[in-house]
Amino acid sequence: MIKNGLRILFLACLYLLSFAATTPILAQDKKNVSIPLDHFYVDPEYNNGLRKLLSKLHFTFSTGYGNTFYRQDLSDFSVLQQPGNTPVIFNKELNAAGGNVSTGYTYWFNDIESDSNISFDPASSFLVQADTADLKFKASGMSIPLNLSIHLEFDRYKIGGGATFEYHRPGKFKPSDFEDEIGTYKPNFGSVFYKKYYALLGVRVYRYYEYSLSIDANIGAFNLTKKFNKSIIQKGIYVNIGPTIERDMSEYFRLFVRPSFDIKSFTLNIPETDLSISQSMNAFYIGFGFTYRIPELRKCFLKQCTTQINHQHGNREYRSRVHPFYKKQNPHHGENYPRLIKYKKKNRKKMHAY
Repeated sequence: MIKNGLRILFLACLYLLSFAATTPILAQDKKNVSIPLDHFYVDPEYNNGLRKLLSKLHFTFSTGYGNTFYRQDLSDFSVLQQPGNTPVIFNKELNAAGGNVSTGYTYWFNDIESDSNISFDPASSFLVQADTADLKFKASGMSIPLNLSIHLEFDRYKIGGGATFEYHRPGKFKPSDFEDEIGTYKPNFGSVFYKKYYALLGVRVYRYYEYSLSIDANIGAFNLTKKFNKSIIQKGIYVNIGPTIERDMSEYFRLFVRPSFDIKSFTLNIPETDLSISQSMNAFYIGFGFTYRIPELRKCFLKQCTTQINHQHGNREYRSRVHPFYKKQNPHHGENYPRLIKYKKKNRKKMHAY
């Protein structure tokens, strides 16, 4: 009986001593534990502040197609159409009952062309008074824009700026009413390059895996170039708004498509009068392009390195040099190439086991 009690006491003391010896080791900080791997893997250093700052910038390039809808408000003018001539507009206050208009305008798009003492035959000419019809002239034009922008992203929000260089070709101007009685007129140039400069604001409203939807707005100014008489033209700001549908190809590269609508206008002031013609040039665009962000990590410097994820050499962290820029740079297993080579067409001879 005494022997059994001594045996139990001895085992209990031995257990307490072993527990007391192991407790300090368990309580030590992980950094203080002597593990052989610590001699080979050290904490990476992040000392390239400029590259980290540049990695926040997103560079966007896009092109596409646009259609402009010109609309000229002629509510202050009457319209005269003589057989075989271009239409003439004149101040609605002028009396044209005697077959004569003291001053009329034969061109009124990017510049103004006037004529004086215009005589016409009331019997063969068509005259529309401003108080009898709400007449407007309309035209359409095609555009091919090239857009460059830079922006920063904060969570769901983006802010930045950019510029658009747009090749544009306007069409004929036609009356909104009396199309059979009133003729058309052409712009005095074939094509032109417009320039736009804008601030960019946007917010991402939806994400589904690698697809995302954001609403973006561009607000800025537009330049009508030298083919427009800027001394008599007063411009407003322009606003472009539309959804951007993006597909993330990698951490640094995206493809997108963006339908959008432009709202812009200008006013043509007729010299030596208080008359003006308001001209809207709203437009619809469909654009497509890509967004690229400078990687925060440098590409691995070892040409023979085949590591496929972010990794370390010494105290520096690098990204893989195996993947192209349009593939994930730090992928999970099988994420970039989910289909095995043995199932691909290039292995039709069944020479590859994987």
